[in-house]
Amino acid sequence: MDDNREKIIEHSENPRNRGSMADPDGIGEIGNASSDVHLRVFIRVEENTITDIMYEIRDCPTSLACASIMTELAIGKDLDEAVTIEGEDIANALGGLPEDKLHSPNRAARALQEAIIDHVYRRRGA
Repeated sequence: MDDNREKIIEHSENPRNRGSMADPDGIGEIGNASSDVHLRVFIRVEENTITDIMYEIRDCPTSLACASIMTELAIGKDLDEAVTIEGEDIANALGGLPEDKLHSPNRAARALQEAIIDHVYRRRGA
């Protein structure tokens, strides 16, 4: 089995940071609770840095692995850096993905970006 396949299996069978978060500073959501594809990302931010990140997901093992590794890429980063994480970064961190699975890292990146945007709006009181 090649290394990227092993990494995907490892993150889908032993996902990091999976679960909900009480009183998050930002929430990003892709899909909705009634759809087959649903990803919700929660972030906690201190001094403009993501100090904690969790997610809830309902989707395929590849999407689960992408959400898991996205949390590892984002935690400890300042918001300006974390918001630039793209699907390609997530796919590369997993060792690459087949073309037909590239929607999964893109969703994870978008949900993270939405959580950061939500945090910024909350902080501004909008």
